[in-house]
Amino acid sequence: MNQTRTFLIFAWLMVAVLLWMEWSKEKAAPATSAPVAAAVVETGSSVPGAPAATVPAVPAGGSVPAVPDLEPPVSAAPRADGQRVTLSNDVLRLVLDGGSVLQADLLHYPQSKTPGSGPVRLLDADPAHYYVAESGWVSAGGAAPSHERGFVPEVASGEVALATGQDQVSVPFIWNGPNGVTIRRTYTLHRGTYVIDVRDDVANAGAASWQGYVYRQLLRTPPQIKTGMTSPESFSFNGATWWDGSYQRRKFNDDYLKDGRVDKQVTGGWIAILQHHFFTAWIPQADDTTTISLDTPSSGRRALIRELGPGVNVAPGQQASTSARLWVGPKLVDKITAAHVPGLDRAVDYSQFSILALLGQGLFWVLNFLHGFLGNWGWSIIGLVILVKLALYPLSAKQYKSFAGMRKIQPRIQQLKERYGDDKQKFQVAMMELYKKEKINPMGGCLPILIQMPVFLALYWVLVESVELRQAPWFAWIQDLTARDPYFILPVLNVAVMWLTQKMTPSPGMDPMQQKMMQLMPLVFGVMMAFFPSGLVLYWVTNGALGLLQQWWMTKRHGEPAVAKPATK
Repeated sequence: MNQTRTFLIFAWLMVAVLLWMEWSKEKAAPATSAPVAAAVVETGSSVPGAPAATVPAVPAGGSVPAVPDLEPPVSAAPRADGQRVTLSNDVLRLVLDGGSVLQADLLHYPQSKTPGSGPVRLLDADPAHYYVAESGWVSAGGAAPSHERGFVPEVASGEVALATGQDQVSVPFIWNGPNGVTIRRTYTLHRGTYVIDVRDDVANAGAASWQGYVYRQLLRTPPQIKTGMTSPESFSFNGATWWDGSYQRRKFNDDYLKDGRVDKQVTGGWIAILQHHFFTAWIPQADDTTTISLDTPSSGRRALIRELGPGVNVAPGQQASTSARLWVGPKLVDKITAAHVPGLDRAVDYSQFSILALLGQGLFWVLNFLHGFLGNWGWSIIGLVILVKLALYPLSAKQYKSFAGMRKIQPRIQQLKERYGDDKQKFQVAMMELYKKEKINPMGGCLPILIQMPVFLALYWVLVESVELRQAPWFAWIQDLTARDPYFILPVLNVAVMWLTQKMTPSPGMDPMQQKMMQLMPLVFGVMMAFFPSGLVLYWVTNGALGLLQQWWMTKRHGEPAVAKPATK
């Protein structure tokens, strides 16, 4: 049995198994229709004035906030439309009510490539697709504005937009407490950014000190995601993530808390909810100490991630302030990097495995660099293949030279097979002696394959995650590199390239069962890649075609068949 061919079979199967394992781990379990309907009923039957399930309890005391205990799961009364204000810049349109961002439209990202398609709506207060960013206060005295009631707008108009020539636009809300305390909250949008600055200014005109704790949270009904290999969204991570000195994540599934509750006090941490291509994140100030926690309000039908704190203690006649940034938008690597937030680059979730994530970041950097010159992501992928091939040329040259040498001595191996007949042990010993004599390493082709496997996996996640490639065309029939090839042309080309490569690769000593397995491999990979992102298949086809050309050249140069000598006993 030829060791190289056995290893190649194992390597190819390993690629398939690893990819399938990644798909299985990253698919989020869809929410069923029944719980969503129940959530609607629950919201509709809310009791005005009742404590809200998503408002944390006041910390037990001290300057550092404690873990919040949720109140009973009773929803607050619906907000009045008259309290809502629309705030927009050139890339975002938001609907605010002071305590929450109830709606966010990404103006530069259409939902589909269909003409007239509306923008992606990332945040939405519709109970069936509930996903909002919330912030409020809790105080030991009980007088504090929650995210659901208290704040009122200080603007007369219901819509505030960035005007021509302006670099930023703001809208203020205010809460006037019965104890002389006021909190003015200001939302600010800058031109060209997906970051909302949220600043709270606390002024105490009362006779007693006031202590309060700000909380910021993201609340979502886990989305119904179409599963299957034809749905790229199901391959991407959907769930909550946070930074507590290292990157943590919890995917949406039937039991959001099955891996345990979270009670983590951090300084400089952040919380986020990720989905395919887009995310939201609360980012406090770098020196703020907060407590990160997860929960499932609305009887477990919604997933919540919260940061509680920092706390402020405002003496009579004094003022204090706290601020945070709210990211609502696409996973744009350059803008995330420019935010200078530790760990936020992991929101572009190339993999939960750090080594693959780092490799993915490197591959995207190269892709982005090439795109700066070529202006097309498809050609940039082809350029990446060429660069990888050049980097691996010394290894692949040894691989193909080894294959060429094996092809050259194939008649002599066939002679040995005829000589030893069914005595496979003697045949293997004689074949290895022949390899040694001819200075051929049968394992010489393994290392390049091992190196390319993680590159292939990392590039897979780059193409799934990168919003820069979303709906990006290559040319002709490929109009979205992150979707499958609509006509399966690239997968068919991949089958052809693999089949030709197989024909050119020597297979001395292979038994009939192995031969049948190898003959099926191009078809197996062709079917599997029919549902991969077309950009990934483009990479693999280009890589295989260049490898086939290199193998043909090395075979022509080093692998002319040797003349067989008569067999002797």
